[in-house]
Amino acid sequence: DNGIKFFSANGCKLPDEVELEIEAQLEKPMETVDSARLGKVSRINDAPGRYIEFCKRAMPIGCSLDGLTIVVDCAHGATYQVGPQTLRELDANVITMGTSPDGLNINKEVGSTAPQALQKRVLDEGADLGIAFDGDGDRVLFVDHRGEVVDGDELLFIIAQHEMLRNGAVSGVVGTLMSNMGFELALNELEIPFARAKVGDRYVKELMESRGWQLGGENSGHIICSDITSTGDGIIAALKVLHAVVDSGRSLADLKSGMSKFPQIMENVRIKPGCEVMEHDELKAAVALVEKELGSRGRVLLRPSGTEPVIRVMVEGECHDTVTRLCRGLSEKVQQLAV
Repeated sequence: DNGIKFFSANGCKLPDEVELEIEAQLEKPMETVDSARLGKVSRINDAPGRYIEFCKRAMPIGCSLDGLTIVVDCAHGATYQVGPQTLRELDANVITMGTSPDGLNINKEVGSTAPQALQKRVLDEGADLGIAFDGDGDRVLFVDHRGEVVDGDELLFIIAQHEMLRNGAVSGVVGTLMSNMGFELALNELEIPFARAKVGDRYVKELMESRGWQLGGENSGHIICSDITSTGDGIIAALKVLHAVVDSGRSLADLKSGMSKFPQIMENVRIKPGCEVMEHDELKAAVALVEKELGSRGRVLLRPSGTEPVIRVMVEGECHDTVTRLCRGLSEKVQQLAV
């Protein structure tokens, strides 16, 4: 589903227009050149060790995780060696899971896309917290000592709040159209600027660069800390959160309590390919009515999926029952108009 990810020489994902040019080239007949013109491959000596040292830069020199028991779920993926080892070198007591990749089991019932196994393991072990990476290591979610998932919005809040306390100011935080409204309001209380980008880490990074901000991410756990690295890195983000935990002396559950998430309901409505229901006046009127009922303490978002013929209908507000009712009504309206 993800296809191929290209990165530029400065470590960033390519702009849309460049990727579209590459896709256009794929439609043309393949041409080959002599192998001597293809360049050479060179091996980086001790790449894991060098990467671990790079990641540890997210923690101040001398900062230790001694005394923390952490369950680490590596999703049988890219972090299965360096993730646990990084934490061990910072003196944490590490319990591992999802560290036996066989080429087929990546993300299978483990990792940030399936945190239930980690939630159970944290409770069974009586651990202080759990960390779940995804298969390619660019996303991370946490589980607190009570077994509750701490998502990307909450992790961003914890990082931003900690930097505010340490430095006295945070330039700003970039989220996405899917970022929880409770996250935005919590940042407002800290007087930290917030802006929403389109869904997708590349758009988060672009907005961060245009604003000159160093922190941004998605509620899926794709967090970019550009003071350390140029793209989403689960280990870097995890260490930023862990620094907040040890520096404050507070539990992860306590740190996230400064933010209250709003109920957010989303339904996927399947439509016919090419259907232009989003431009229908009747749908726009229905959205306007929902927005009026929610007022300033709620949001409505309708967006076409970029990968399948569905419209994602999201409604967010303070009352779960109200949000559920309004989301169901809008979804039915989309279905009715998409015939």
